[in-house]
Amino acid sequence: MLNSKLLARVAVPAMAAGLLSACTTYQEEPPMTANAATVPAEAELISRDALFGNPTRSAGRLSPDGKWLSWLAPKDDVLNVWMAPADNPDAARAMTSSTDRPIRQYFWAPDSQSLLYVQDKGGDENFLLYGIDLETGKETTLTPFEKTRVQVMGTSETIRDKILVGLNNRDARFHDAYLLDLNTGELELVMENNAYAGFLADDNLTLRMAIRPNAAGGMDFFPITDGEIAETPSDTTTLEDSLTTQPAGFTTDGKTMYWIDSRGRNTAALIAQDVATGEKRIIAQNDKADIGGAMSDPKTGEIEAYSFTYLTTEWTAIDPEIGKALAFLDSKLDGDFGVQSRTDDDSKWIVWNDPLTAPTRTYIYDRKAGTLDEFYTTRPELEGAPLQPMHPLEIKSRDGLTLPSYLTLPPGSDSNGDGVPDKAVPMVLMVHGGPWARDGYGYNSYHQWLANRGYAVMSVNFRGSTGFGKDFINAGNMQWGLAMHDDLIDAVDYAIAKGITSSDKVAIMGGSYGGYATLAGLTFTPDKFACGVDIVGPSNLETLLSSIPPYWEPMIAQFHERMGNPATEEGLAKLKAASPLYKADKIVKPLLIGQGANDPRVNQAESDQIVEAMKAKGIPVTYVLYPDEGHGFAKPANNIAFNAITENFLATCLGGRAEPLGGTVGNSTAQIVEGANYVQGLSGAIAD
Repeated sequence: MLNSKLLARVAVPAMAAGLLSACTTYQEEPPMTANAATVPAEAELISRDALFGNPTRSAGRLSPDGKWLSWLAPKDDVLNVWMAPADNPDAARAMTSSTDRPIRQYFWAPDSQSLLYVQDKGGDENFLLYGIDLETGKETTLTPFEKTRVQVMGTSETIRDKILVGLNNRDARFHDAYLLDLNTGELELVMENNAYAGFLADDNLTLRMAIRPNAAGGMDFFPITDGEIAETPSDTTTLEDSLTTQPAGFTTDGKTMYWIDSRGRNTAALIAQDVATGEKRIIAQNDKADIGGAMSDPKTGEIEAYSFTYLTTEWTAIDPEIGKALAFLDSKLDGDFGVQSRTDDDSKWIVWNDPLTAPTRTYIYDRKAGTLDEFYTTRPELEGAPLQPMHPLEIKSRDGLTLPSYLTLPPGSDSNGDGVPDKAVPMVLMVHGGPWARDGYGYNSYHQWLANRGYAVMSVNFRGSTGFGKDFINAGNMQWGLAMHDDLIDAVDYAIAKGITSSDKVAIMGGSYGGYATLAGLTFTPDKFACGVDIVGPSNLETLLSSIPPYWEPMIAQFHERMGNPATEEGLAKLKAASPLYKADKIVKPLLIGQGANDPRVNQAESDQIVEAMKAKGIPVTYVLYPDEGHGFAKPANNIAFNAITENFLATCLGGRAEPLGGTVGNSTAQIVEGANYVQGLSGAIAD
């Protein structure tokens, strides 16, 4: 990901966030807790709590002035923001008091005088901004509006007590720009917005560019001078570059503007533009991958290092001192690492480290002293657990595309470590959301969980995924349920041909677009998968597009160009043809559906309607609804409950291991709307 300093001054809706991330009946039997055929008896069954419960600590930060450490940790079993003096980490205190929904996003005020976090209600994604004064501990709702989603539009190196925010409380479709005084809470209107998807600001918190979708499905970029938006754009993109080209911020002096830019090339390069002359120069580009990350100087905003992620991530330093620091960290840490927080004077960093087969650790790196001290281990319960390596793969699609993919195998199944099990094992195809997003390399709790239960786990970057150039993204245009689905089938066929799995032992599972892919898998290719798990997936693309959140309306042209326009006869026909709802009668394999009642992206109706269609045809389905969740399950108790149901569902269909359901369902808000008797142990768990 790009360094926050680099992108802090632009707020544009990201399509990459997603529109959204065997048998047919079952006779009740005790859940399997003994070893399945694919996992040796000595392999520890890793508990769901260790994988999906609250982390001990996460999201460590340093205050900009370097005086404080902060992190997320449970308080009364709910994630809250904690803080301690940097020179006395043991003197920790909780700064927030959330008692229901976990806090998952927080950051420091630039002046180090307050901590800020965003929170919604029940998963509705109407995020408000809250501030906690360090001296008094007083918490203030800085954006006290109903049905409003805040955007942070800009922060500053020189103006430390204010930030730019976007608020859509006047018109839900558009975010007006406000200057927010973090210490008084005063909001000053900077620009009313009636047309634009986002704005770019400089270090003076002055708006410098407005961004508006165009009729071609791309973006137009309009300069702003003295508060006036130009009538004609200075830059523009068409659909093909719309997901791979955007401004990425200014240097502190405002003389250089950075771009992530794929115009005139396939993969997105890092570009520096001289503001005075308009001249652009390429800082970095790669033939296989888009620019994936950047580090910039906390004071000047100048780019110091950049990364590309094809199968794995590779960093290149521009600044010699940053190069030395990264080399030092590389010599000390196994696996992957990255910098997640830096002080203003750049003397101390917070560094995360993913050892890949051990729990993630976080360190405090003192650059002057040359010391690297452990801050915390995120999930110490996983120390010594049989975590498995992830294998990067390149899989060829039927029409010749290369699909970057990842595979994790069950413990004890691959004696020579070549990435192919000694004999075929059941497999779960995990499909990412978006679809304009990507899977990556590193520790993945779902891979580890399912591998531990006895399954090979494969994640495929199908066409339409981001990070691999615009040609790869645009190969997915108008291909929902078509070539995008074919890529997943090709990956399954690859796994069968390689002896990784067998044709009758493959499940498909995913959330958001991955949930859609699950429904498509069971309807378009009903005999390909043994069963499927759909998490907040759309079943009807026409109703999906008609119910997207209003603040996504400026982006609707892109959705139409990439999926189909329901306002045209041809587009509507394409959307219906790609909608699993209309082929629900084709489902012959077990299906588990999980849905949040407050989901603003994929409304509950998307799950309700396919469940009703299946019931009308007498087709079994298990449907789990959470009244206090949105697009995914934020509360650990709810997530653990659904995963408990999922692993027992998979054990029913594929024969892998399963930890008993126990009290997980009763400890959550799960409502079993349909089909408890199709999951081993679920009827009994409800009765208990």
